[in-house]
Amino acid sequence: MNNKTDRIFYLDVLRAVAILCVVLLHVACHMEEIINFNSSTIYSFSGLFVIFSKNFFTIGVDLFLILSGALLLGRDWNIREFLLKRVPRLVKPFLFWSLIFSIMLIVSSFLIPSINFVTKFGIFDMLNVFWDTLMCKAPGSAVYWFFWMMLGVYLLMPVFNKWVKHAKMFELEYFLVLWIISTVFDYTIMQPCPIKLSYFISPIGLVVLGYYLRYTERRVFNSSIIAVLLIIISNVIMFAYAYHVVGNDLSFYFNRYSVLEIMEVIGVFCLIKTCSVFNNPKSSIVRKIIPSIAVCSYGIYLIHSQIVMVVRKLLPGSLNHTAEYVILLFAGFIVSWVIILILTKIPYVNEYVG
Repeated sequence: MNNKTDRIFYLDVLRAVAILCVVLLHVACHMEEIINFNSSTIYSFSGLFVIFSKNFFTIGVDLFLILSGALLLGRDWNIREFLLKRVPRLVKPFLFWSLIFSIMLIVSSFLIPSINFVTKFGIFDMLNVFWDTLMCKAPGSAVYWFFWMMLGVYLLMPVFNKWVKHAKMFELEYFLVLWIISTVFDYTIMQPCPIKLSYFISPIGLVVLGYYLRYTERRVFNSSIIAVLLIIISNVIMFAYAYHVVGNDLSFYFNRYSVLEIMEVIGVFCLIKTCSVFNNPKSSIVRKIIPSIAVCSYGIYLIHSQIVMVVRKLLPGSLNHTAEYVILLFAGFIVSWVIILILTKIPYVNEYVG
């Protein structure tokens, strides 16, 4: 396949959409706590919006996995070259921001006891805060599971790249059919698949899917109309089912590897790939902003949750839910983007911020 490194605009759009979905999903999680989900608030506009958001915006991580496959599979590189180039780009920002936020948790808790993120300040206690941040246990660090998942994907990528590079499209389709079968059992109807496929292909399936969707010539995956239908149908079913079971389970949301989420993410990828407005925008501002967000997306991911958490603690209780949502979204997306954008302009620091 072509090893050209020039930026492809629709892939930048997808990366920008992916990080926006991640922030929107996590803001919705905060809103779920703010509105105090119960049998009465669940049927309010805010409650229904949370149900919709936590299904619709789950595709953020799926899009990142798909983009990894679309960008990295089928290319000419060896294991040493790939690991030395890609893994440090993943690890350095993760360690950098984990250390920064561990220090912030300790300092803020020491200076403002009411914050209460950390209660003990011995050397081993502070080291334990850093360790808990790395292990996704410290306040605001739960989203760091993404790093560990992507690290596993990157370690497996050289094996799959060798296969994908020499595989025919129907062989990729064979793999993807097996993957879909596993997602139907393990992540959609929530019944264990007799053949244990999910241990091997749940996230990797999306990586291979990304390569396939980028290069396939099948008409069904190159139609904007079909893409829109996939998005609409999957979300109508998810929302209808979540609304139907809400009386029994206040927090039912589809797994990111479920068939319906896969339908949605395929629809979003194919829509942005095939729609001319996402491939050749007329606005020069859009042409500058989208790549900037795409380049900063990993850094945004690493810092947005902590920023939202802090801003939420500072919000006055008198605000209505719509205002809270807008403020948290602005803090999580725009503020995070501006911070990363500024830091990327600083020599030596730029390689650590993501």
